[in-house]
Amino acid sequence: MSSTELPAAAPGPGRPARTRTKRQRREVQNLTSLLDSLCAEVDCGQGPDAPASVAVVNILQATGRRSFGPLLLVIGLFAVSPLTAVPGMTWASAAITFLVAIQLAFGLQHPLVPRKVLQMKIGRDGLLAAINALRPTARVVDRFLKPRLTWLAFPPFANLIGLLCVAAALITIPLGLVPLAPVVPGLAIVLFGLGLTAKDGLLLALGAATFGGAIWLLVHLGLRIFG
Repeated sequence: MSSTELPAAAPGPGRPARTRTKRQRREVQNLTSLLDSLCAEVDCGQGPDAPASVAVVNILQATGRRSFGPLLLVIGLFAVSPLTAVPGMTWASAAITFLVAIQLAFGLQHPLVPRKVLQMKIGRDGLLAAINALRPTARVVDRFLKPRLTWLAFPPFANLIGLLCVAAALITIPLGLVPLAPVVPGLAIVLFGLGLTAKDGLLLALGAATFGGAIWLLVHLGLRIFG
């Protein structure tokens, strides 16, 4: 399966070409700016030519082509959203997390995503509903974001964060058999992605603690089922 660096955004079917605005080019630095970028990328303004679905490449393009943090953040938000109620989406999200996180763990400079993943489609209405639902939370979360313990957001610690994200993706597979259980490793991915994006080491530490909670949940459920 071939992989490719995220390309520059291109108009999709039913999606007219448009000139980038200053707002659209703004770097993703927190949760609100990510939601703004996503909204711009998928045309939040309802129009007669708005497509019913959006390609993954257009969603991931909103994170920036060269950043692991925002990319993990958007995947993590997807993993904890109602969109994963669609059968198989939890495992699909875990697979994408694994593919991205393993690259971070091995120190790649830029994320590469398989072409088949980039061509996948997601319902536009559900995506926009998720963006709007997250905005109040984003405003609260962003008040507490600031660069601190920034050394945790750079190698070799960033590589360790990648390994923890790989592990979180792997344990999502068995937890996906239990309703709501995948939310815990998904939340860890959100915290890791947000911490890397904002260079906030405290959030990275909270992500590690949440990952520990996901491990505890997996062991606890395993003991209840097999013990």
